[in-house]
Formats: sequence, C-alpha cells, structure tokens
Amino acid sequence: MRYDLFTQHTIRAEVRFGGTGLHSGARVHVRLRPAPPDHGVVFYRVDVPGAPAVPARYDHVVDTSLATVIGKDGLSVSTVEHFMAAVRVAGLDNLRVEIDGTEMPVLDGSAKPFLEILQEAGLKVQKAPKQCLRVHHPFMVRQGDAYIKVFPSDELRICYTIDFPHPLVGRQAFVWSFDPGSFARDVASARTFGFLREVQHLQSRGLALGGSLENAVVFDDLDVLNPDGLRYRDECVRHKVLDFVGDLGLCPFPVFGSFEAYKAGHALHNRLLRALCERPGYVRCVPAAAAPARRFVPARSNLYWKPPVVPA
Repeated sequence: MRYDLFTQHTIRAEVRFGGTGLHSGARVHVRLRPAPPDHGVVFYRVDVPGAPAVPARYDHVVDTSLATVIGKDGLSVSTVEHFMAAVRVAGLDNLRVEIDGTEMPVLDGSAKPFLEILQEAGLKVQKAPKQCLRVHHPFMVRQGDAYIKVFPSDELRICYTIDFPHPLVGRQAFVWSFDPGSFARDVASARTFGFLREVQHLQSRGLALGGSLENAVVFDDLDVLNPDGLRYRDECVRHKVLDFVGDLGLCPFPVFGSFEAYKAGHALHNRLLRALCERPGYVRCVPAAAAPARRFVPARSNLYWKPPVVPA
C-alpha cells in the first residue's frame, strides 16, 4: 500500500477492542470509526448521554501529572499517549474514538497493540490536503534541570536522555528518526515503567489500580521484577521516546523538527507543544501545495512513513 504524507487519512474499517485502565483499574471498551476530512482525532464519551466530544489536541490537555489527560467541559479521557503515538505513526488524521470510560486501556503498556489494531483497521486515503508544521527557529523550554531543545529539520528527529538513580536504568540516551518501520522495530514495544516504592504509594492513594507486571516494567531497589525481564536493554528511554511521539501526536499536524529532550516528561512535552503552536515565528505551516512533485512515498509497511524534504 502507498500513501502520501500530504493527503489526509482515516481508517478503512471500524474496529473494536477493550482492556483495563492503568490508573483506574476499570474495564473499558473502545470502538474506532472512520471520520471525514478535517475532523481530527476526537474521543467521544459514549458512557455519557449525548456522547460528548473530547478533541485529542494539545490545547485540551488538562493534566500531565501521571499521564496525558485530555478534557473538555468537565469530561476527560486519560492515558492517551500510547494510543496517540500509534495514530501519529500510522499517518492518521481523522478518527472517531468512541470510549465508554475515563481512561484508555493500557493493554501491554506499550504502543505495539495499538499499531496492530490500526493495522487491522487499515488506512483510507481522503481527498483533502494535509498540512504539516516545520520548525523555523530554534528555541528551548525548560523546567528545573529538565529541558527540550528544538531545531529546524527536514524530518522528525528525537534525541532523548533520562537519568534515574537505579542500577538497571541510570543515564540512558536514545536517538530516533522517523523512517519506515523503525517505530515498530525500535520503539513501539517499549513498556511504561515504574519503581516498586512509587507504585505502592500510588496504589495506596487509589491510583495505578490497573498496573501489573503484565502491562508495566517494575523495578525494585536492585532488579526488574518482570519474569521475562526487559524487551530492550534501554527500554526505559525508548518508552520515553514513545511518550514524546504520542504527546506530539496531540498537535493537529505532523511536525518536522529536531528535538533534544533531557529528563523531560508529559508536562514539558505539553509546554513544548503550546510554544510550537501558539508563539509566532517558531514554526511554519506547510500546505500540500508546497509538496514536492514526487508525492507518493512507498513504505515497507502500510503504517509507517518517512517524511520527505519539505521546502520552506
């Protein structure tokens, strides 16, 4: 299958799935349905009369303390970042997400199951142009010793560094650039992670009730508690890249830029997006009319693409 980055896409067929919320512990059911051009990715709370809409946008983020939570008019959907990472990598622009609870299911704690679900649904090209954002000027956002530096680039490139005082984590860095299949191969399977003392504290407060060794990597003081160990030696920093891609997915358009993140998290990710989208001069909007003549991008999988060079 071929599709071009400068044309909008939705899914070809409806698909359903369910699972448990990481923090709520509640069972939730989700139905993905095609949506028309310029609809965007929108969650609909079908457990509430009238199925009110909650747009998956950076300016609807209402909490970032434990996960990325979007909300509108007092209703919210939490832990959307893993799903949104898969949506963005799949090249989807328009999607109706019907959910009967307050939190997306965590599944196995990574983005891989969501990619498989979207693979089942397939992609449908829509007769509408897509716009992209290209970083125009370098800038930085920071909070304490954490920061994200942003530079112009003709592709999406992420350099992420974490530093945790644990013998199996410590300081890890991972550099990743979008190219066909690389997200599935190098990032998508990386699971959310936590430390036993923190998990026990959260559960004592009625949080992380759905967390288990089936959907998260958990470390005690010296080791990893998961019987099968880690999926990657540096799984933790790869998951941070996954989170960053998911939070970038709350921008209405794909972003071309180089990002250098150090000890960042959901809060700083959202601050970055607000700077990108709301401060004049930081980015340029690139319409389909500015695309190169060779617009179709062959992909090794129908879910992954490599952004072409975009003229200014």
